[in-house]
Amino acid sequence: MDGSSSDLKEVVNESGIEIRPLYGPEDVEESGGIEFIGDPGSYPFTRGIHKEMYRKRPWTMRQYAGFGNPVDTNKRFKYLIENGQTGLNVAFDLATQTGLDSDNVLAEGEVGRVGMAIDSLRDMEIAFDGIDLEKITVSLTINGSAAILIGMYLAMAEKKGYDVSKLRGTAQNDILKEFVGRGTWIFPVEPSIKLVGDTIEYCAHNAPKYSPVSVCGYHIRESGCNPAEEIAYAFCIAKAYADEVKARGLDIDEFAGRLSYNLNIFGNLFEQVAKFRAGRGLWAKIIKEEYDAKDPRSMWLRMIAGGGGGGLTFEQPEVNIVRGAYYALISALSGTQTMALCSYDEAYTIPTEYSARISLRTMQLLMEETGLCDTVDPMAGSYYMETLTNQMRDKMEEIMTDVDVQGGVVEMIKKGELQAKVSGQAYQMQKDIDSGAFPKVGVNCYRVEEEEEHEVEFHPYNTKDAELQIESLKEIRASRDQVAVDKCLAQLKADAEAGKNVMPAIVEAVKAYVTVGEITDTMVEIYGRYEEPIVF
Repeated sequence: MDGSSSDLKEVVNESGIEIRPLYGPEDVEESGGIEFIGDPGSYPFTRGIHKEMYRKRPWTMRQYAGFGNPVDTNKRFKYLIENGQTGLNVAFDLATQTGLDSDNVLAEGEVGRVGMAIDSLRDMEIAFDGIDLEKITVSLTINGSAAILIGMYLAMAEKKGYDVSKLRGTAQNDILKEFVGRGTWIFPVEPSIKLVGDTIEYCAHNAPKYSPVSVCGYHIRESGCNPAEEIAYAFCIAKAYADEVKARGLDIDEFAGRLSYNLNIFGNLFEQVAKFRAGRGLWAKIIKEEYDAKDPRSMWLRMIAGGGGGGLTFEQPEVNIVRGAYYALISALSGTQTMALCSYDEAYTIPTEYSARISLRTMQLLMEETGLCDTVDPMAGSYYMETLTNQMRDKMEEIMTDVDVQGGVVEMIKKGELQAKVSGQAYQMQKDIDSGAFPKVGVNCYRVEEEEEHEVEFHPYNTKDAELQIESLKEIRASRDQVAVDKCLAQLKADAEAGKNVMPAIVEAVKAYVTVGEITDTMVEIYGRYEEPIVF
């Protein structure tokens, strides 16, 4: 439909798609028609992976939380649950993320700073004391040391009397995006992928309802890529993991149904909703056509989606409350299974109980007061939305084809090419914000030069927490069976040397209260440590 006018400025969204002033049925046809729309709960699942979606079951609310030692974090978990939260999303400190024990000299000043410190199984037991793991599912946001923390979580649950074969939950465990985005890697690329494969294979046989990988487009998006790239790169990474597991002899239907995604939301409302609708249809197509899946549940794009921290601002932080509400709205309109929403103060500190409660109430308000749960995929049938969904899917396929032409995502990451591309885009975006070309309310437009002073509550770093954590670690080392520890570490080393799945050895080690650092150091002896390539 020609709605153009010479005096209208050109509008191009972040993914590079030109937006017309007006859309009609001919635009839908031109973009590919309605082939991919279908019905909710049916292939290709564009409109949702479940038939009734929120009419039957609203989204799980899973705020990101964790700081200090396990005692501190356990208190915050219980506070959130008391206020209506229905799932937990665990933050770990940088020492834990990078496989260091709290008493390691490299961990000094970081113990419990940006997440919970975990050294041994005892810490995991304390963190989840008094929490019903059948009613509250737990997501572990951990990557480099994910195999160890998954082992600890399963061992903790078993020790508390839960049937691990029925245990639900997830771990991020997406190490490839760490090489692209955040940087909390430990091992080189190939053994890192092997460890992801080990966790998937182990859980398929021992904890079949547990999701051992949540492929994280979220952090790639935060690192600089656009919305279409976020999904495309995440799918390329997921395929790398699927290929690793298939090569071991597992059928796609044995594990694909437990793969999940952690995806980002900030920016244009319509682009974001179209991103998720397009992504669901494309993922279903990939799993069905490229991997020959038979079980429809293998084709589901199961996701947690919420307000991205990259959209928040340090300036005028109260405006982040409004941003968060729109991010949550987008998440609901997108048909996510789980919602996580950054708190308004998260741009500069660990959220307070007050700010975390506001985020939780935002999600609850949308669930209870706005009618978002009344019908499935309310955006369907919009000429604009259906056109944009088709265009976003085409854009994602184009990006994935380009990755394949360049040798595949693993090779690009090993060479540092994908990292360089994403960081270059982040640099350009910052230039656009600085220049005002990309509007950011309170930052480059609608600024208040002499802003009123507002009392801001910062979360101070508590050195006492670190001291208590280190003392607890000393007690564990002094009280455990050292013979059992040595035996477990020897078995782990032998299995790693032999190229075996190391998860059984890791699980036995954590049960003997072997620490995160001790297990990591043992595997480093065999796998080595990653050295980042420098690419300009």
